[in-house]
Amino acid sequence: MKEIKINFVDFWPDFDKTDNYFYNLLVQEYKVIIDDDPEFLFYSCYNSEYLKYKCTRIFYTAENIRPDFSACDFAFSFDYNKRKNHFRLPLYSLFIDNYKMLAHLQTIKTRAEAKRIWSAKSKFCCMVVSNGDSSERLNFFKNLSAIKRVDSGGGVLNNVGGKVADKLEFIKDYKFVISFENSRHDGYTTEKIVQPFFKDCIPVYWGNKLVHKDFNGKRFIDHHNFNTEEELINKLIEIDQNDELAINMLMEPTFSLDKVNHQEEQKQVLKILCKIINNNEKPIARQLWRYIHRHKFIYRNTKKRVLAKFKKTYNCIIPYMRADFKV
Repeated sequence: MKEIKINFVDFWPDFDKTDNYFYNLLVQEYKVIIDDDPEFLFYSCYNSEYLKYKCTRIFYTAENIRPDFSACDFAFSFDYNKRKNHFRLPLYSLFIDNYKMLAHLQTIKTRAEAKRIWSAKSKFCCMVVSNGDSSERLNFFKNLSAIKRVDSGGGVLNNVGGKVADKLEFIKDYKFVISFENSRHDGYTTEKIVQPFFKDCIPVYWGNKLVHKDFNGKRFIDHHNFNTEEELINKLIEIDQNDELAINMLMEPTFSLDKVNHQEEQKQVLKILCKIINNNEKPIARQLWRYIHRHKFIYRNTKKRVLAKFKKTYNCIIPYMRADFKV
């Protein structure tokens, strides 16, 4: 097997360099070595260490931000676009892979099984949230709580005696799970809608208006399908009081019929990675774009210092930065 040197930087705190979506795909075709001087760098959006690397750079985002194609050779994100150096890979795909939950999500239950599962649900609705910035999510929690008890097991609006240790274990007893994204953008779908599916709950979803392209709209309650929040809450209460409606929802397939299945998606990603590895073109990091991007980045965060230090040396770049950032 061909040997390749890779590294991962700027990912979330508990990211494992030798047990993650990209590493586990690459080891199928290559002898993969984690090296501080890599040939291929995977980076995300939580820091700026990637700027130190002059190799081929591959960007991945789990957050609602756009890739900067002046900084990377290829980007994986949740966006729908037709760029040749981009592939749509939302966070929920990595979540499904990491938690080995695909087989369960693909199982279509018998009616008897669905009835048994729903009958075992002893609680109404819950939420587990650590980000308190989403007013849509917090308002919905408060408005629904005014009708019927809703438990909050996260750090926000906690009413169960403290943060729960295991979200998946916590939500399994609930019929409904508030599954609002932190923010809204077409294509931006995280693990929040998948977790309730895995525990046979019904997600109450807000976020990606195009979520039906990935998931079967008959398997969850979509905020966007209702004219008012009152209509949504009434629908949720109706399902709560009618077991047959709930059982029908549990028996629905999880994914949209138009969505590429998870295994095929993995094959597509691996094919892209192999193409990147076999590509002999000079990386972005060694081209003029690297200098433009790097100094745009520095300039955005330390404008006055950069102007004083680099104006003379990079006189050709400063006008570009001024126009871009309207200094």
